[in-house]
This record gives sequence, C-alpha cells and structure tokens, in this order.
Amino acid sequence: MRLIIREDYDEVSSYVANYVKERINQFQPSAERPFVLGLPTGSSPIGTYKKLVELYKAGELSFGHVVTFNMDEYVGLPRDHPESYHSFMWNHLFKHVDIKPENVHILDGNAPDLDEECKKFEAEIARVGGIELFLGGIGPDGHIAFNEPGSSLTSRTRVKTLAYETIIANARFFDGDVSKVPKLALTVGVATVMDAREVCITITGAHKSIALAKCIEEGVNHMWTVSAIQMHPKGLVVCDEDATLELHVKTVKYFKSIEHVHHSLIGAENLSLQGGVKQLRVPAPNTARPATPLNGPYE
Repeated sequence: MRLIIREDYDEVSSYVANYVKERINQFQPSAERPFVLGLPTGSSPIGTYKKLVELYKAGELSFGHVVTFNMDEYVGLPRDHPESYHSFMWNHLFKHVDIKPENVHILDGNAPDLDEECKKFEAEIARVGGIELFLGGIGPDGHIAFNEPGSSLTSRTRVKTLAYETIIANARFFDGDVSKVPKLALTVGVATVMDAREVCITITGAHKSIALAKCIEEGVNHMWTVSAIQMHPKGLVVCDEDATLELHVKTVKYFKSIEHVHHSLIGAENLSLQGGVKQLRVPAPNTARPATPLNGPYE
C-alpha cells in the first residue's frame, strides 16, 4: 500500500485528479475497451471532480470511452432531489464533461426490488470486465461507501442501514435536519471495491485522522472498513497533513522518505504511475583495457 501525503485538501485533489487523468490516458480506452472507473460522492471528491473538469476543458482528458459506477445512493430519495447522489454526480462532474449517459451507472434507490437492483449492479460490473480504478473517500469512523463499522469485508452491493454517526454527519446536506436524512442506502460492498484492479482512497482533515491511523498502523478490522485496503495489491491512500495528526511521527517520515527516494534517487522517469520501478537501463561495463599512460608512475 502507498501513502501519499500532501499539504492540504487542494493539493490532495490535484494529485488524485492528475492521477486519474494519467491512468485513463495511459490506458488508451476505446469503445471496445473502455476505462471503467468507480466513483464516490460526499465532500471528499468535490475538489477532485472540479480539477477533472478543468483538465477536460483544457483538452488533457476525455471521458468519451470511460464507464463509471458510483458507490452508493440513498433509498427513497427522488432521483432529481438536490441531495441525491444522482444529482450530485451530474452537477459536479458528468454534465461538465463528454461522458456518454449510457456509460454512467448509479444505483436506483427507488427501484421496486432493491435486492434485485443490487444484483443487477454487480452483474453489470462483471459484464464490462470489472473496475479498473475505484476512487473512494471515508467517513470519520473509517467507513468506505456506506459500509458502516461492522460490515463484512466480503460484502457485496446491498441495502444498508446507516449508522447514526453517518446520519448526523450527512445532516449538513439536509439543512442540518437529521430527520430529513434517509436512513437506508444502497451501497457497493467492501469486496466490490477491493475487486477493482486499483483502489485510491482520499482522506483529508483532522476529523478523519483517527480513521487514517487505524487504516495505516493497525490491522484489518471490520470496525474500520477502509482498513481492507491493506490487503489490496495496488492500494493507494492520498491524505493531507491534518489527517496525519494521529499517525506516529516515524510512520509519516517513513512514507515521505519512500516518495523522496522514488523521485530524488530513482528518478520520476524510472517510475511507473503506480510507484513501481521500471526496468532501468544500466550501462554495460567497460571491459576494455585502460590505456597505459605515457608518462605514468609505471613507465
């Protein structure tokens, strides 16, 4: 697992947006081979989405051959409600880029059969060949998507009852009125996220520092579902300085030193986007016999 530490939320957002841009461009998606991207909602990704829109408008990125799957949606909230995740995604990202509407997949919290809706969602992910990169954020209690503390780490897309802490945290989106916040949601499971070929989690703010410490320094635990990323072969966590407040100093120095070694000693040109070292071109040893000096000490 990689931990990238940046100064603040804006730098984190820029890093993640540029990472997504590079992954999509290197993939060279086509109609026959689209790039499949998993996306979150909430406050964490807003800055990233803003940067992605800027990259699109600058001509550096296209979503023309990108297929997306969103993490979750409230149950019972009308699709056109300003706080539905359908509205969120179109307002913050989709309507500003060239993504095809048929390539957007968001769970329907008003489906007549919610369990069947969840099964169809999983089946559609499998049909397109799985998710290439899943972005995510977390709550202060370390939940990823709506996989609240105690969720199975092998869980799949399903109906989930929201924890009271999550309802309180989301009340800010509903005029601060807890009674207006939906109590149920459809969510991808922990295993759904971890099945992606790569997972990138954004964690910012001091209020999420305990969750980051649990994720990085302690073991895998269903009470902190984001900790499952420890088991992923290509897990990436991008955080700001405030989020590191509960980490040991040596942990912070360790991950910063790795990045320093990568860029200062190995060289960015020798690194893959995921942090792996490319095959270095080592000059062949010079086996030629050195010329004898004309006036050397052994004359």
